[in-house]
Amino acid sequence: MIPQADPVLPPEVTAGARDLGPLESPLIWLAFVSAAVAVLAVVISLWRTRRVRRWGLSAFGVLLLLGAITAVNSYVGYVRTSDDLARLLQKGPTMANAIGKILDDGKEAPDASGDDSSAGPAPGAGAKPGTTGGQKVDVVSVADPAHGVPSGDNYVILPPGYTDPVNAAHRYPVVYLIHGYPFGGPRDWLASGSAPDTLQALQRANVIEPMIVVSVDMTAGNPSQDWECLDVPGGPQLETYLAKTVVPAIDHRYRTVADRAHRALGGMSGGGFGALNIGLHHTDEFGTLLIALPYDDLNDSVGVLNGNQSAIAANTPRRYLPTMKFSAPISVMLAVGTGAPTDVTTARRIADALRKRGQDAVVHAERGFNHTWHTARATLPYLLAFADQNFRQSPATS
Repeated sequence: MIPQADPVLPPEVTAGARDLGPLESPLIWLAFVSAAVAVLAVVISLWRTRRVRRWGLSAFGVLLLLGAITAVNSYVGYVRTSDDLARLLQKGPTMANAIGKILDDGKEAPDASGDDSSAGPAPGAGAKPGTTGGQKVDVVSVADPAHGVPSGDNYVILPPGYTDPVNAAHRYPVVYLIHGYPFGGPRDWLASGSAPDTLQALQRANVIEPMIVVSVDMTAGNPSQDWECLDVPGGPQLETYLAKTVVPAIDHRYRTVADRAHRALGGMSGGGFGALNIGLHHTDEFGTLLIALPYDDLNDSVGVLNGNQSAIAANTPRRYLPTMKFSAPISVMLAVGTGAPTDVTTARRIADALRKRGQDAVVHAERGFNHTWHTARATLPYLLAFADQNFRQSPATS
């Protein structure tokens, strides 16, 4: 494998990925806080009026809470648009869920029923397609009760032209992306991560060749649990689910180039840890790893392994990577924001350990960004372009 460098991308691609969405604007939380201050001023001036005092303090509290929530969102970048807000509300109780469904325009996470007959059937997997900007997005349900995974809605982004008869013999490389933990989910890479828009921008600029991107559901039906993509003793076997159930299902359903050289695995934060750990365990399945906001130690999440020391050692890359033997070469990009110095240090440590084992590793840093979805979204174009560089080294089967 030829060593790869940090891709140089057109400004229109990188600017689009770094831009704030309409619901991320700091003007929103500033407006709520300003309104709260104004209400408080009115309450103080009319303090002797009981009704004004009661309702005014309630309004002040609500506005201040909304200001705090929107300020956090402006920093983290989780809710960009009304569709993102709909997705978040649909995770809530009945009333919030109903409001979320009303707000959901279906563009980034389609919910229309149907199937893609050109893809071919996959046992036990249903698909719900949607189309936007020439892309086709399927929701492929792959349950694996044998490995403790009761359900899994995996979002498959197909490139423009995939269903065109002229491309009927063409096969595509695949990038698998994993969401963060806890309370993450497979829709995150379509919404907060802006994967569909990023793919379109890269393809319009002729930076990458068409590829399939799969946002994998690694929640095991319980998004509040910090699973870290592990094979949990006595629990869901998520590593096995991804490598041995989801990947074969996608290869069976779609026209993929079904080899390690044309298969990449990535993720952000907890999903980045999972991608690193699973990728190192399965170098026969994945030739490229794309890690945003990396860490290489379970830290506070170690409890999910219930004190099983052998499992902890086997799932801590910081321990096993320095002496690991590679049966096949891998190429890894680690993406960080310079505003998160721990991420920078971790990325450099992982890259150094990989290079000492003779593997290709590149660190990409976004100046001023932190350990947030802003960083994952801003670095995704580089991660996908890096994967494309590796895919091109081995000619795809047509």
